[in-house]
Amino acid sequence: MKLLGKNHIIISVITFAILFLMNYVGNPEADKLERALMTAFAGVIGLSIGLFILNKGKDDKNPPQNFD
Repeated sequence: MKLLGKNHIIISVITFAILFLMNYVGNPEADKLERALMTAFAGVIGLSIGLFILNKGKDDKNPPQNFD
């Protein structure tokens, strides 16, 4: 999956929506909107970093020698 490609944006929007709703609906505190937004943004950033690391070594023509 290409970073900031069509699939990445779709998965990021779905992740944001799920995390936001889970935190907004289940939180009785007064600042539930701010907490839900921060958690959802952090989840999307974490997802992006994970996909970047996952795709960094993909299609590598020179794997490390003596890996085992």
